[in-house]
Amino acid sequence: MSEASRSLNFIEHIIEDDLSAGFPKKQLRFRFPPEPNGYLHIGHASSICLNFGLGLRYDAPVNLRFDDTNPAKEESEYVEAIKRDVEWLGFQWAEERYASDYFQQLYDWAEQLIRDGKAYVDSQTSEEIAAQKGTPTEAGTESPFRNRSVSENLELFRGMKEGKFAQGEHVLRARIDMASPNMLLRDPVMYRILHRAHHRTNTDWCIYPLYDWTHGESDYIEQVSHSLCTLEFKPHRPLYDWFLDCVTEPDKLRPKQREFARRNLSHTVVSKRKLLELVTGGHVSGWDDPRMPTISGLRRRGCTPEAIRNFADTIGIAKRENVVDVALLDFHMREHLNKVAPRVMAVLDPIKLVITNYPEGQEEWLETENNPEDPEAGTREIPFSRELYIEQEDFREEANRKFFRLKLGGEVRLKSGYIIKAERAVKDDKGRVVEVHCTYDPKSRSGSGTEESMRKVKGTLHWVSASHAIPAEVRLYDRLFTDPTPDQHKDRDFMEFINPDSLEVVQAWLEPGLETAQPSDRFQFQRLGYFCVDPDSTPANLVFNRTVTLRDTWAKIEQKEA
Repeated sequence: MSEASRSLNFIEHIIEDDLSAGFPKKQLRFRFPPEPNGYLHIGHASSICLNFGLGLRYDAPVNLRFDDTNPAKEESEYVEAIKRDVEWLGFQWAEERYASDYFQQLYDWAEQLIRDGKAYVDSQTSEEIAAQKGTPTEAGTESPFRNRSVSENLELFRGMKEGKFAQGEHVLRARIDMASPNMLLRDPVMYRILHRAHHRTNTDWCIYPLYDWTHGESDYIEQVSHSLCTLEFKPHRPLYDWFLDCVTEPDKLRPKQREFARRNLSHTVVSKRKLLELVTGGHVSGWDDPRMPTISGLRRRGCTPEAIRNFADTIGIAKRENVVDVALLDFHMREHLNKVAPRVMAVLDPIKLVITNYPEGQEEWLETENNPEDPEAGTREIPFSRELYIEQEDFREEANRKFFRLKLGGEVRLKSGYIIKAERAVKDDKGRVVEVHCTYDPKSRSGSGTEESMRKVKGTLHWVSASHAIPAEVRLYDRLFTDPTPDQHKDRDFMEFINPDSLEVVQAWLEPGLETAQPSDRFQFQRLGYFCVDPDSTPANLVFNRTVTLRDTWAKIEQKEA
């Protein structure tokens, strides 16, 4: 087997087998068919990357088709959000389609099924229909309306379409087999009455087709060659094919449905219902809250499309469902941001550092690299002065030999600056250290070429000049749930596992060059992590979101708890 062949996933093997069997490559066509009833999440990203990736691999068109058959839950807001997400991920669809584009054709075909004796109007309640379905080991019971005449069925179905009946008064069902071992083939509902305005067709229709009737027929209308669904739709495939048998013509391409496994992400939920519960319950600020697994939330948090695409490539396409550790997504965020994010200095929990032998009122500008991973990123200058801010945790009055940061009597290097030595800690009336007085070696400036500048010390600290630093609100986001699988506990509600420490807001001090940072700009705060400017940010109130830490701190926590 060649290397290229080994790299194919099983979906690509299916396509390659079809091409080898004579399927014309020019007839390959794919689609991504989201329902516009919420925002896309990281699970959808895998499907997006699969379908659009196949389009790129085979130079085939990919449609973006909205499965908009339930006006009770669907909105134009979600349509626009989905389009924005797909484009942001770097993909472009061939055609923008909607299931609602086909309402008339679907209705006409439904009438044909009635004429062919393959569909009938059922006047039972939904509870009565459900009670007659049977069980996996016992056949269902036929509806008393199953053998209505064609003329009566057509008259009732047309009355449904014309709004003559109340919601729930009638449904249209396919007439298949009430004894089928596949319960989905036991006369499934094709249409229901729903007196709700649709986001595109308004009140033109008051009957709406269900997913199983709509999906395969939409694929057929668009001449989609390979209809790729998640694994829960595998039992639906016989119904998909049965409906196609009712409408396909000999000279037209017949779509093929194939299934792949959904990938769940640890420490989160991806059910739209549960995500909506988080939003409406006020547990997050909205669908784009940076703690949400939605693509819009990941984008706001500072994740890059490249990181999501690389994550999707890494987890691949499988036939069995599993839970993917969110740490893998974090890894891809770090890996890409490390290449592209400019380095800057920020202090999140400041303590003042006074260099007592540095001249009062003096300042200088130190040159430093923007990104050592990118030689073309250039350099910038940062101000240095007598009074600086460093992190509280970077100073201890006393510490053992393994503490390589600042301690009394010890030396560290200030990043891109000088070597300093801590001489004295100044405390307030409650005994808390509020200032650290230091001395510096004037000949030790980084890059100055002096012998002192080459002297090695074990610790290097980030800092900002107190007189030049600008304030900013920094939102420190962490995992939304403390449990890896919060929605898989039968005896507990997923809400019980919400992480109370998933958001901490602090005031930080930043180097002054960040004053002009714009929403979505991404940076590495040196020694702290990767951060992104939030859309809430204004020139008068900068707001940064933590995208991801420099290291996986959760791994240490989980090791301690194990």
